[in-house]
Amino acid sequence: MKIHGIGVDIVDTNRFKKIIKNNKIINRLFNQIEVKKCQKLFNKANYYAKRFAAKEAFSKAIGTGISNGIKFNEIVVTNNKFGKPYITLLGNTKKMINKNFKKRKFDIFLSLSDEKKIAIAMVIVSI
Repeated sequence: MKIHGIGVDIVDTNRFKKIIKNNKIINRLFNQIEVKKCQKLFNKANYYAKRFAAKEAFSKAIGTGISNGIKFNEIVVTNNKFGKPYITLLGNTKKMINKNFKKRKFDIFLSLSDEKKIAIAMVIVSI
């Protein structure tokens, strides 16, 4: 496998303290899977900030940005049973990405971190 792209994004978590009060924005940026998980958490701003950073980093790694039918709420960031974060693509976003990669297999590697007011994500896409 070779690296197709690398994306990094950093977010001020204070921005999300305001955003989390607006359900319309939350539903545009996040999938219901992410929203339901967040309802159980204390630090919602950090949770959403890390996931937003991951979506931005992913769009940079694939080289398209958020455009051409790619939607934030169709890029789902969840964790496996050990806590490792991963990205799942859904709907039209999945179709667009598969079309972009001409149905070749690709892997998405994601790392998330946060510290007080900052959240960061790094994504590597390999083919």
